[in-house]
Amino acid sequence: MKLLIVESPGKIKKLKGILGREWIVKASVGHIRELANDGCDSLGFDLGPHQIDCRYIPRSPQAKQTIADLRAATQKAHQVFLATDPDREGETIAWHLQDTLRLKKAQRVVYTEITDRAVKAAISNPRPLNQDLVDAGRCRDCLDKLVGYRGSPLVWRLNNGAKSVGRVQSATLHLICQREREILAFTPLDYWSVFVEYQEGFRAFYHGSSVTPEQEHSGIDDTGISNVTAESTRVLSQDEANRLVQIAQVEEHIIEKKEGKLSLKKPPAPFITSSLQQAAGSRQKLSPERTMEVAQKLYEKGLITYMRTDSVQLSPEFCQAAHQWLQTNDPDNVPQKVTKQRSKKGAQEAHEAIRPTDLTKRSADLKQELPEDEFKLYVLIWMRAIASQCKPAQIRKTKVLIQSGPIKWQAKGQVVEFKGYSKYWQDISADKQLPALQRSQSLQLQGAGHEQKQTQPPYRFTEPKLVQIMEKKGIGRPSTYAPTIKTLKLRQYVEVTKKQLQPTTIGLEVDEFMGKALPDLLEAKFTAQMEGQLDLISEGKQDWQQYLISWNQSYFEPAVKKAVSTLPPPSPGQYPERKLKKSRTKCPLCHQALSKVPTKSKKVKKGFFLKCEQGCESEPGKDLVMFWNSRDKTWQQPGRSGSKEGQRTPQLMEYSCPVCDHNLEEYFYVKEGEEKSLLRCSNAAARENRKHKDVVYFQSKGSWWSPKFGVLEERRDASLESDR
Repeated sequence: MKLLIVESPGKIKKLKGILGREWIVKASVGHIRELANDGCDSLGFDLGPHQIDCRYIPRSPQAKQTIADLRAATQKAHQVFLATDPDREGETIAWHLQDTLRLKKAQRVVYTEITDRAVKAAISNPRPLNQDLVDAGRCRDCLDKLVGYRGSPLVWRLNNGAKSVGRVQSATLHLICQREREILAFTPLDYWSVFVEYQEGFRAFYHGSSVTPEQEHSGIDDTGISNVTAESTRVLSQDEANRLVQIAQVEEHIIEKKEGKLSLKKPPAPFITSSLQQAAGSRQKLSPERTMEVAQKLYEKGLITYMRTDSVQLSPEFCQAAHQWLQTNDPDNVPQKVTKQRSKKGAQEAHEAIRPTDLTKRSADLKQELPEDEFKLYVLIWMRAIASQCKPAQIRKTKVLIQSGPIKWQAKGQVVEFKGYSKYWQDISADKQLPALQRSQSLQLQGAGHEQKQTQPPYRFTEPKLVQIMEKKGIGRPSTYAPTIKTLKLRQYVEVTKKQLQPTTIGLEVDEFMGKALPDLLEAKFTAQMEGQLDLISEGKQDWQQYLISWNQSYFEPAVKKAVSTLPPPSPGQYPERKLKKSRTKCPLCHQALSKVPTKSKKVKKGFFLKCEQGCESEPGKDLVMFWNSRDKTWQQPGRSGSKEGQRTPQLMEYSCPVCDHNLEEYFYVKEGEEKSLLRCSNAAARENRKHKDVVYFQSKGSWWSPKFGVLEERRDASLESDR
């Protein structure tokens, strides 16, 4: 037998169908190990003068069991293949698997789509682990824990509920807080937009008494598309606006100049992680986190390529398939040569852009097979990929300058003469056609007027817009955008108000404090330089241990000491300053090790209780704590014992029992101090039947999965029709 180890259980069914019976396919369920919580500041690694000694432990009780199961599976296999995700993080997980499973001849296989061709090609061409990628992944883990564990105690002294700081997290929070301060400091300015309307059927706007080259170009970008709302050159008083209207009413209006030219707008690049999150956010109202969850499911089902990428390149095979599809379905849109896109500077380009694995799959079939959010995201990816291989759009833009006495008026228009790629990806504003006009033509005034307006403050970032800014400034990498924003919300540093990210009072206080204590960590350039060093490590151009030791000695350690020296002493009995021992039990919310808090209370068994130092709350205003239950022999939250008292009521689900067709229910229970849930048959009487013994599903990366029945498929309405 041969063993293939992947990350997600959601891939197992698809891969088994591809590989056949002689293969065992197992999942690590993501990371199985993490840095221990021991040693200086509970870092789990020692920073020596020339070497870093890391100590790893299972990530959770479930991961410990997974390791045991995988070790048993390796005993049955004569070959072991590691098929973790094709990125730096996946390579690091593969290294952990190799190390903890004691594999001597593990073979690394990489594919970016779960299709028969790609998977079998990868199996036929295994390679050793890429140690440079592993080193970069390990360095990131150590770097982020070092910043978090030694920087976070600084903000604890604020006594405002602040929980943590982070290398990427703090720089991202600073962007949001900076924008909020700009909004608070903004002073609105009244102005007037002055316009004239002609009997010929169009409107023109005041354009000053003379026209500069800058004014002539304003409002039109390099694609020929108007990028501002049509209005006049700003007039700053009502008296001046009235004066201009009076002039317009008495003077003759003559066309002084008419310009018209054909512009080409190039196709957009296929999706990378950040652009997918932005498009899904603006067009489908999905958060970055939700976008990645849905994309993960599409990838696991073999419908799209890997969704964490910063490369806009497409394989020659896909480009050829797109060319053939266009030749058959839209021959006028076939370009003379294959469209090539340029990646942004610093892109790792480890694999392709995000695209469908098969352009010819019928959308009518997929709409019946997929949940609505998966189908919509798939169509979005399909449309963007095919658009990237089309001809440019052709846009006829016109501009007319009109003279009336001492002042000038301007009107703009545009017409899409050839849709090109925009037939599939609409990003061009609607036509605004001007009538047939000639130079020196006299126009008949129908009316003149003005509209009072007010300058607006900068907008707060939406989640997709923040992703765009993070990518532009080099803060984080594709795999970190969504988790970083999620962390800021979890820490209650930001909240979503009308779909925009607004910093809370705590978030603003933390950012202001960090600006004084560790200002470099807030600078995008500083964080981007660190990402650049990680890239050098992944390319084998920088030793990771030397870099981290040097960075800590030359910058971080002195900076933290300086920050501590400038802070007021902690208040008496302030909790975070106490050196508490770590427990093996993990917080059920953030999965970090809980701390042992000593107490003299006779009601508390063992002489201590457990508390989450990350500040997780079990309910509003109450930190998460756990106490030892002698009867159940587990750590439990108050009110969540193994008895029925305090236990959550099972919830009926829209899934069918594979044995009796009753609805499944989600059942909640507590194990080792963590609240968990599983799916079981809602028919209590039927559960006593032996046939129902294996009807149990566990949650893994957003999917329900059973060791016997595989990934759970939801009931579908087969009457849906295609909308492609």
